[in-house]
Amino acid sequence: MPKPISRRELIRRLQMLGWEGPRPRGSHMSMVKGEERLFIPNPHGKDIDWTLTKRILKQAGIDPNEWDKLA
Repeated sequence: MPKPISRRELIRRLQMLGWEGPRPRGSHMSMVKGEERLFIPNPHGKDIDWTLTKRILKQAGIDPNEWDKLA
């Protein structure tokens, strides 16, 4: 079973895949890649649960196997 991930690690991996940011956008930060925008959660010091990470990956069109290789 996948483990929760820190916000910092989530951002680092997204940047490795070509996403820019994070940038402030309302109450959440966002990352951009071309015309696509992802909102990055702020777990207030806690790790981001794998279920939320999975939804972010689906929205970004990132294969979970590719994501795991970046670890």
